[in-house]
Amino acid sequence: MHEPEARLDITVTSTDDGRAWTLTDLLGRPMGRITEAPAQQFTIHPEGHALETMAGIEHGPFVSLDAALAAIEKHTRGVCRHHPGEDQP
Repeated sequence: MHEPEARLDITVTSTDDGRAWTLTDLLGRPMGRITEAPAQQFTIHPEGHALETMAGIEHGPFVSLDAALAAIEKHTRGVCRHHPGEDQP
């Protein structure tokens, strides 16, 4: 019998400089970050528990933060949510 794929929902929080976003699961465990290069190129950097969860994901560069988040959502079959109270770009 085939087991259903696990879903992973992620909270996205902007760093103080606004050029990177931390990724955490709903239990607050670090899942990595997304960084923005000067030419508006966004790259996913999995870490911690996400190394296994995001194995095989394309790291980028992506043309926007939304494109990077969409790649994570597609790969994890979950939802990326901005931290409550944060303005979305």
